[in-house]
Amino acid sequence: MNTSSASVPDQCVGIVGLGLVGTALAKRLKAAGYQCIGFDVRAEAMHEFEAAGFIASASIGSMLHLTNTLVLAVFDTSGVQAVVEQILQHRKIQVQTTPSVITLIDCSTGDPVKLAELARQLSEENIQFIETPLSGSSVQIENDQATLLLGGEIQHIESVKPLLNALATSQVHVGGAGMAAKAKLATNLVLGLNRSALAEGMVFAQTMGIQPETFLQLVLNTPARSEAAVVKGDMMVKEQFEPQSRIRQHLKDVQLMLDMADLSSQNLPLSQAHAQLMRNAIAQGDGELDNAAIIRQIRREKTQLTQKK
Repeated sequence: MNTSSASVPDQCVGIVGLGLVGTALAKRLKAAGYQCIGFDVRAEAMHEFEAAGFIASASIGSMLHLTNTLVLAVFDTSGVQAVVEQILQHRKIQVQTTPSVITLIDCSTGDPVKLAELARQLSEENIQFIETPLSGSSVQIENDQATLLLGGEIQHIESVKPLLNALATSQVHVGGAGMAAKAKLATNLVLGLNRSALAEGMVFAQTMGIQPETFLQLVLNTPARSEAAVVKGDMMVKEQFEPQSRIRQHLKDVQLMLDMADLSSQNLPLSQAHAQLMRNAIAQGDGELDNAAIIRQIRREKTQLTQKK
């Protein structure tokens, strides 16, 4: 792996988490003229990143020798906390009277309460923390069709505005740290239910003799139309589920929704049913497939019900 500073220009950004989203973000940054270096705990993700023409770093500490700006595309808040621990450990072994400012741009969908507290703690360590979860799949991110939800201090956001513009031109600042995660969970709740409703309707229509492709056209040309139908409908019709976003990832988000609702004494009956549907799909081995594959579980449960009769 090449981590030589001689090959990295001044506008260098570290990407931590080289899955679908991390790779899509790296491509956007590269197109905007940034040099990206990446790190992932999975060796295979590192190799794929290098095969795509990027530089992989042996560790987060190595990345910090090249850049003070890290974009985090890790799975959850535990992943964010693990990165922070490595940054603080790296600082302990550096001989510096005044630590340089580090900016963390967190694109994960995380726990709002924990992220707000983490931002407070990091401000005391001269680390700027900006929440930037993206509403959209990895394909939409790469094509600049996703929306960046921003949470954090205005001055921190302005200090990296060109970089944020490279990640996504559509942006909404929703408040301080923790607020972007709340916004992402609320919008993802609606999106996920739209997607599952489309799948359920497609199976229901087919049961009545309406073929999936015909049903999709009906949806797209009536008030039932949704962005979920536009983006995921054709995948469901063709039963092609190469992941742009994964069922197991959305279940993680829905569990966060349920946890946050519980704190507010709110019942989320539709999301509870949705979570169970995804748990069943994962148990059947569909967790790594695209979210559109939820239609497979709806079909399975229909078949199981038919066999009981």
